[in-house]
Amino acid sequence: MKKKLVAVLLTGVMTCSLVLAGCSKDAPASAENTVQSEEGDTKSAESAEENDSQNQADESETGDDVVSDQAAADEVAALIDAIYVQKRTEDTDAQCAQAKAAWDALTDAQKELVEGEEADPDYFGRDTGDASKDNPRNQDDIGENEILVVSFGTSFNDSRVADIKGIEDAIQTANPDWSVRRAFTAQIIINHVQARDGEFIDNMDQALERAVGNGVKNLVVQPTHLMHGAEYDELMETVEVYRDQFETVKIAEPLLGEVGADASVVNEDKAAVAEAILAEAVADAGFGSLAEAQEDGTAFVFLGHGTSHAAKVSYSQMQTQMTDIGCVNAFIGTVEGEPEETSCEAVIDAVKQAGYTKVILRPLMVVAGDHANNDMAGEDEDSWISMFKASGNFESVDAQIEGLGSIQAIQQLYVEHTADVMKD
Repeated sequence: MKKKLVAVLLTGVMTCSLVLAGCSKDAPASAENTVQSEEGDTKSAESAEENDSQNQADESETGDDVVSDQAAADEVAALIDAIYVQKRTEDTDAQCAQAKAAWDALTDAQKELVEGEEADPDYFGRDTGDASKDNPRNQDDIGENEILVVSFGTSFNDSRVADIKGIEDAIQTANPDWSVRRAFTAQIIINHVQARDGEFIDNMDQALERAVGNGVKNLVVQPTHLMHGAEYDELMETVEVYRDQFETVKIAEPLLGEVGADASVVNEDKAAVAEAILAEAVADAGFGSLAEAQEDGTAFVFLGHGTSHAAKVSYSQMQTQMTDIGCVNAFIGTVEGEPEETSCEAVIDAVKQAGYTKVILRPLMVVAGDHANNDMAGEDEDSWISMFKASGNFESVDAQIEGLGSIQAIQQLYVEHTADVMKD
């Protein structure tokens, strides 16, 4: 009995010793962990402060980069605006080269920031085709007989080749004994093409001075303008300055011929243009005839530029001409909305009232350039195709982007106008 009691007491003592021993070992470990934790927290705080400082530095650098990018883009925008002018000066060539060099030096991100009074990323960045396919027709050694084909111009390379060069080539083929040369009346476009593509196109003064310098005696001027409008008037004034430096000077008719007094006046030129553009529009739309398009409920809207000049009546005359040849599903509109009945809202209402449910838009312009691609068929909400769709009046609205100058029948009309004035 005593032995059992001693054993129990010994066991209890050993257990307490072990527990105490364990407690004595755990206490120093907990203290060490506490120290380590405090040191870790201190180091973490210091690391966080360092990271905050670094982040602030990075943000500062990023902010500086943004400012630097915008400044570089603004410099290019200013250089573009400087050549987006209608007057050529002795500094124009250098300014064009400077603007292009500055653009090429930008990063892709910086190019997207270019925005000025006229400048935007598309000025240099938009792909409009291969300029090398064009012929500026500014060569010397012209000879004594020259046909100067004068156009407003376009910076859209593919359109310039198909439309303007197409007309020039047709006139040259028809007149192998004459030298066909080119002039643009829009210096803004000349500068754009020169700066972007390195193609040098003469303005009117340059072309006429070139003719004088090359000893041209007989000069025929063939405008590719649509009508006797403001551009045509300016052309006439410029030619008059140089007239006495040639033995003969003759100026041919623009595409639509004489203007006439009111909307009822039509002529052979307007009839020929109406038939040519209708034939192209119907064929491109996949119809076998105009009657087939009418039965399908399809209307054709031909979009011109519009003008405040007295010659704006020519658009009304073209509408009359369409009716006279039996084309009741053809409507004439203008980008500028002059005359009033050619505004987008007026044309939408006219097509709706006539009961047509499908619409095809097509340029009534010599070239399918900026107006055709943007004002007519662009994605912006104020483009004609967007406004026709937004009206909710039509099942479908499509666009055919083709300038008049690429149509062979239209080219032939210019050839005939040149021949007519040469006969006189």
